[in-house]
Amino acid sequence: MTSKRWIALGIAALLFVVSTIASIAWSIAKIDFKRSFDSAINVSSTYDKTVIGTGNPAKKIAVLTVNGTIQDTGDSTSLFSSETYNHQFFIKQLDDILDDHQVKGVLLKVNSPGGGTNESKQIYEKIKQIKKERNIPIYVSMGSMAASGGYYISAPADKIFADEETITGSIGVIMQGMDYSKLAKKYGIEFNTIKTGPYKDIMSGARGMTDADRKLLQDMVNDSYNRFVKVVADGRGMSVKEVKAIADGRIMNGSQAVNAGLVDKLGYSEDALAALKKDNNLEGAEVYEYTSSQDWTSLFSSKVNTLLGGSAEKEAISKLLLKNSAPRMMYLYGEE
Repeated sequence: MTSKRWIALGIAALLFVVSTIASIAWSIAKIDFKRSFDSAINVSSTYDKTVIGTGNPAKKIAVLTVNGTIQDTGDSTSLFSSETYNHQFFIKQLDDILDDHQVKGVLLKVNSPGGGTNESKQIYEKIKQIKKERNIPIYVSMGSMAASGGYYISAPADKIFADEETITGSIGVIMQGMDYSKLAKKYGIEFNTIKTGPYKDIMSGARGMTDADRKLLQDMVNDSYNRFVKVVADGRGMSVKEVKAIADGRIMNGSQAVNAGLVDKLGYSEDALAALKKDNNLEGAEVYEYTSSQDWTSLFSSKVNTLLGGSAEKEAISKLLLKNSAPRMMYLYGEE
């Protein structure tokens, strides 16, 4: 290869690198502007309605989706995250259904390991409000997982569908922290804590738990657990005793969930939608779903995901950005 060809290749490579850097810089600049703009007029919360089944617009079926961990991370998820669940966006969808009297039925698709106790309870109460004030049927279609908080929000539905291989159940509450005080002591690290009461640093990694700490937290967890059990009992027409017999945190597949009374029928989302129409005289109804308006963050997210190259690195960075160090109660199966 001649020297001229080497020079040409070098120039081409340089232009490619400069172009890529400039593209990313421009994406970042637009994102910074978007954040300022969104904070002023709240654009990030906008949504569209996309018709996925034509029919009578005066008789609509809304299809909602909870996909991912149920937690409120603000108006939008991390730029580095592939997580699709946005709590505030989902609550706005439920509010829209509450106000739209053309909506005659709801299909809620759940694919979630659960999440925060507060967020799960907020969704549950909003669904109950829709059922009470609008008196419309709500069916649930479980995806590959609808466990813990994912089941909590499904419990008030009129009918629940799941696949044979769906992982569900995990009825219970978990609260975890990390005690690294012994490790710190091994390396000569001391913690200087000034506090106003014995419980101010409860579950701090700087010290071990006392019996009094454990009792206080266990009482809190038990209180949330009892609410979860009542939610299931009310939603499924079961006694508290019947629910507690299976509410020990165990997971089960769809077939087992049917036998336990937690799921009504085996089937996919199309089966749940067909049943919703047939059972409630909604044949010929228009079917729509909510979609978020396109924003500039998706461009930057795509750039970052491409540069990171692997999902492991992306997920690790995402968890570091989103993780809150303070322990919290969770209706969650698996790791936060």
